[in-house]
Amino acid sequence: MREISATAVKETVAQLCQEANYYLPDDVRAALEGARKKEEAPRAQKVLDMVLQNAELAARNRVALCQDTGTCVVFLEVGQDVHIKGDLHKAIEDGVSKGYKTGYLRSSMVRQPFSKRLNTGDNTPAVIHTEIVAGERLKVTIMPKGGGCENMSRLVILKPGEGREGVINFVVRAVEESGGNPCPPVIVGVGIGGTADHVMYLAKRALLRKVGEHHPDPEVAELEQELLNKINATGIGPQAWGGRTTALAVNVESFPAHITALPVGVNLQCHSARFKTAEL
Repeated sequence: MREISATAVKETVAQLCQEANYYLPDDVRAALEGARKKEEAPRAQKVLDMVLQNAELAARNRVALCQDTGTCVVFLEVGQDVHIKGDLHKAIEDGVSKGYKTGYLRSSMVRQPFSKRLNTGDNTPAVIHTEIVAGERLKVTIMPKGGGCENMSRLVILKPGEGREGVINFVVRAVEESGGNPCPPVIVGVGIGGTADHVMYLAKRALLRKVGEHHPDPEVAELEQELLNKINATGIGPQAWGGRTTALAVNVESFPAHITALPVGVNLQCHSARFKTAEL
C-alpha cells in the first residue's frame, strides 16, 4: 500500500490549474498550425493567426489563454493500492482555490444558481470524476471548461433503429446549431451508449484524447473521421467566420447500451483546449 499525502494532492492540483490555463497542449497547437497551412479563406487565416499568437503570449507571460477560466473539471484515477493520508476531496477543493487565487484566474462558480447566484470567490467547487484503477498511483487531470463551449452540450436518447445515421445527424446538427458560441475550431467529444448520465461523461472524457489519436476500434475510428469531414464541410470555420476548419478533431467513446435505447452525448471544447495531467 502506497501512501500519498493530501498536501501533495493540493499542491499538484493548484499547479495544474494554472498550467492548464496558461499553456496550450502541443497537439492542439500543432493541429491549429496545420489548419492554418490548409486554410484558404482570408478571414479564417486571420483568426487562426490570432489564436496562435494568443497562445504564444499566454505561455510567455503566464496569463490565461482565455478570460473564461471555466468550471474546474477534475478527473481522478485512483490506484486501488493507494492510501490518501487526509481528505482527498478537501485537498482537491483547496488546490483549486489556491491555484485560481494565486494564478489570478477568474472565479466563475456561483452558489444557488437558480436564485441568488452568489460567486464563491475561488472557483470552487470543482466537478470531480473518480475511477478506481489497478496500481499504486494517483493520476490527476484538470480540465478548465469555459461556458461558451460547455453551454453547447447536447444529449439525446435515439431509437435504436436510428443507428449510425442518426448519430451522425445529431452530432453534426449540434455543432451547426452551436455556431460561433463554442469558439471554433472546436474539438468534438461524442459519447455513445450507457445511460443518460454516463454518455455525457463519455463525451467529456473523450476530449482528453490527443488531437490526431483515433479510437482503437476501426469502426469507431471510421465514424470519427466521417463526423470530422461532415462538420468541416459545414463551412462554419474559425470563430464562425467561414473556412475549412470548424473542428480539429472528433473523438468518440462508445459503451454498451440497453436494448431499448441509443444514448448520444456531445461535449464541445473550444480552440483553447485546456487540460493538464500529473501522476503522484
